[in-house]
Amino acid sequence: MPWNTPGPAVTDNRMTMAPVPRQPLRTDRLLLRPTKAADAARAFEIQSDWEVTRMLAQASFPPDRQEIERWFADHPNEWAAGSAYRFAVVLDGRMAGLVDVDGIGGGAGSLGYWFERAAWGRGYAFEAARAVTRFVSGDVGLVKLVAGHAQDNPASGRVLAKLGFRRVDTVDLFSRSRNEYISQCRYDRLDER
Repeated sequence: MPWNTPGPAVTDNRMTMAPVPRQPLRTDRLLLRPTKAADAARAFEIQSDWEVTRMLAQASFPPDRQEIERWFADHPNEWAAGSAYRFAVVLDGRMAGLVDVDGIGGGAGSLGYWFERAAWGRGYAFEAARAVTRFVSGDVGLVKLVAGHAQDNPASGRVLAKLGFRRVDTVDLFSRSRNEYISQCRYDRLDER
């Protein structure tokens, strides 16, 4: 589960494009639909699991329900502004996680994802993240993505490598969920056009 932080510098210059329609993406096993405010309750449930949230640098633990509700309520505004594209990953009719690209500017963005523990180890993170990276590359026009993960989460590093990301460096990063500094492995990926 990459940390939802920008990693290497991403400028704040907005791309001049028409708004991207809020439409779902489909993979062989998953439905990825744009998030909605009602997803906050399920996100709160998932992030109430320490094993999930300890891998999220910006999330609090225990989770703050109102903070999560405010965050999800703002997702349509971020989409309309072109600053973030967030997808609920639906498995068997239920939200199992989230994949997003945020921090968008200057043709670049930051990939992040998290899943409930029951979905770990089944290839869902790779499948969903691949669909979203194709979406932001093709429909949005991003040419660079960055991502990162806690050094003690090597499974996420394998997902990123399989997606074509290359490891750039390791930095100290404050983890809000852990309330301490951790080592974060940072990656980038350039879209060769």
